[in-house]
Amino acid sequence: MSGRHCVRPYVEARFACRERIRAFSALQTPRRNQLLAALPQKDYERLRPDLEPVPLPLGWTVYGAGDRHEYLYFLTAGIVSRVSLTENGASAEFAVTGREGVIGVASFLGGEYMPSHAVVLSAGYAYRLGADLLRNELEHDGPMPHLLLHYTQALIAQTAQIAVCNRHHSLEQQMCRWILSCLDRLPSNELTVTQELIANMLGVRRESVTEAAGKLQEAGLIHYGRGHIAVLDRSQLEARVCECYAVVKREYGRLLRPGNTVDNASVHGTYLQYRAGWWPLSSALSRV
Repeated sequence: MSGRHCVRPYVEARFACRERIRAFSALQTPRRNQLLAALPQKDYERLRPDLEPVPLPLGWTVYGAGDRHEYLYFLTAGIVSRVSLTENGASAEFAVTGREGVIGVASFLGGEYMPSHAVVLSAGYAYRLGADLLRNELEHDGPMPHLLLHYTQALIAQTAQIAVCNRHHSLEQQMCRWILSCLDRLPSNELTVTQELIANMLGVRRESVTEAAGKLQEAGLIHYGRGHIAVLDRSQLEARVCECYAVVKREYGRLLRPGNTVDNASVHGTYLQYRAGWWPLSSALSRV
């Protein structure tokens, strides 16, 4: 199921042709993903033959709620939104991921699936690694478990902060945070996005998004056209955003900074508290 169905109205983006995949492979390398870039050369070379290139079309559902996470997707370009849905169809985004991270954390956390959706918000590319190959990697005391745990901690921090933001800050502040978070993961100051999509991501009415976007445009911070947002004054947008944006960005920088990359020797001393006692990191992960 996962990676085969697209959310409407993007059914035509279900499959990428071989030519596009070849073009993607020529332009994108696995090292564009920050986690793969942080691996020591010998660990990277061991994984490289098993990393499969995958285009990420706009609107493609990488994983739906309840889909088994059979792959770990290392993004090299684009944005994937993690969204939760209610029974009546209402939705809200709780995290965004770009080339700093991965999609499919259940494949190494042991839960096999998540009760949420991972949908491509901005078209891009990824390299995917099979869950069985990933589990073999986690059985070794190498750097990959360390990097994935750091990334998961950063993801949890983002999720928690978005929950606080959605509860306590104005929609205008939430829009500023959302726009800036997306721009941090894109090569330009422009977003291709509709008011309806923003409303779905923030869990609010479309009319409220129209009003908030209008205020930002009147202030000269953005230019908003049909399905398009261009940021005109990023510094003022950052001045208007709530503290949530800086908190999340700081945590990602702290946990995923280059200085946090590790070699095999340093990982041997890393431990994870598991159940009632202390277990070596690789042992704990292999048990889940």
